[in-house]
Amino acid sequence: MDFLPEEIENYVLQHIEKEPEILRELNHETWEKVLIPRMLSGHLQGRVLSMLSHMIQPKTILEIGTYTGYSAICLAEGLQIGGELHTIDINEELESMVTKYIEKANLKNIVFNHIGNAMDIIPTLNKTYDIVFIDADKTNYCNYYDLVFNQVKIGGYIIADNVLWSGKVVENKEKLDADTLALMAYSEKVNTDNRVQSVLFPIRDGLMVVRKKG
Repeated sequence: MDFLPEEIENYVLQHIEKEPEILRELNHETWEKVLIPRMLSGHLQGRVLSMLSHMIQPKTILEIGTYTGYSAICLAEGLQIGGELHTIDINEELESMVTKYIEKANLKNIVFNHIGNAMDIIPTLNKTYDIVFIDADKTNYCNYYDLVFNQVKIGGYIIADNVLWSGKVVENKEKLDADTLALMAYSEKVNTDNRVQSVLFPIRDGLMVVRKKG
């Protein structure tokens, strides 16, 4: 869900950096060939992720939830020279598409794609991160947060997508599904965690940005 009126969103898209050609191609192929293409970050959010990455200048990034690789490519744009991004997804059917676009973006020695359960894979990576981007199964958001927190560097960031969940987070609680309840629990968890500073942006489907305090 997009929370901006269509005409405002169109105006915004006309006044931000153009979508890079490789991402336009990936965007088009995702909508043409992949189930639930609205899961793609898209032009506006992609440029926001790229901007955040350039501002932070990360050495290491962890992405939980690759989908077709759009957000991984955006985040990788801001990596320091010699930096790396590890992205994890449980859906092996999209692996070849992700690999294709990582290679086309000249990122094959920078972006490392892992297939499997993120809860199992993350402990094996044995790394610390400047950015963790969470965009996977919603019922595990709190678990992912707890799992990665000690691996996030002081001053590092945890960014979570879909935290407004098409506006369902403000609907009648008695009718809410498990994903919505999990996302509400995540936002509450972050908001009451005195170890972090957080802000929730109403961009696309809601983007929560958390900075780990010193």
